[in-house]
Amino acid sequence: MTPDLTGLILLGVLGLFVGSFLNVCIHRLPRDQSVAFPASHCPSCQKPLRWYHNVPVLSWLVLGGRCGFCRARIHWRYPVVELLNAGLWLLHGLLLPWDALMVVRIAFASALLVLFFTDLDCRILPNEITLGGVVAGLVASAFVFPPGWQSALIGVLLGGGVLWAIGTAYERLRGIEGMGMGDVKMLAMIGAVLGWPLMLLTLIWSSIAGGLVGAVLLAFKADARTTALPFGAFLAPAALAASLVGQPVLDWYLGFYR
Repeated sequence: MTPDLTGLILLGVLGLFVGSFLNVCIHRLPRDQSVAFPASHCPSCQKPLRWYHNVPVLSWLVLGGRCGFCRARIHWRYPVVELLNAGLWLLHGLLLPWDALMVVRIAFASALLVLFFTDLDCRILPNEITLGGVVAGLVASAFVFPPGWQSALIGVLLGGGVLWAIGTAYERLRGIEGMGMGDVKMLAMIGAVLGWPLMLLTLIWSSIAGGLVGAVLLAFKADARTTALPFGAFLAPAALAASLVGQPVLDWYLGFYR
């Protein structure tokens, strides 16, 4: 099935509304709060929002980025997450065939968006997303979705094992924690959804990006060697890129050895 303009518009609008729910996840999951109860409310005055306060992007613009009751400021991240999610959904609609696998990859992209912001804000990668993603990825692969259950299972074991080994070795050598278990579980989730080859590509890309950022920090900060970088914030965009274009990149690279 190929996308048409109407389908893409509907996909983008749905992505906006799901992005609104992702904001709830980003705010509540690191605080161990339910994403279902209570209903959406202002974090300052605690008043429940009315439906017209909750229209993605538009409500934030109309209200000037403030609560409709107490006029407290609402973070700019809320419309940004909604727009990013809509953009990611549209990108998948343009690049991938319209089938069940696209639904899996779209859900994966939204999960990565949540993990990116929770790690960036709170240095937390919620188990509800990482471990839930491992289970969902393995279940999807069991139903003959790519990458297949064998590659997915190897991706979980290899992805989690590699980061655990790196973190353990770093901690023993330096005496400080080098890799949180959240990162381990996140890479295992990526392996479950994408399979082990794309998981390794994700790890390579995210390590390069993290190394470049670390080099910049070393150039401008004297204490950069002890600055903890949120590795999940590098894993998320790398995994998204691997999901969308990783297989052609792998095929191109492996073509040199044939």
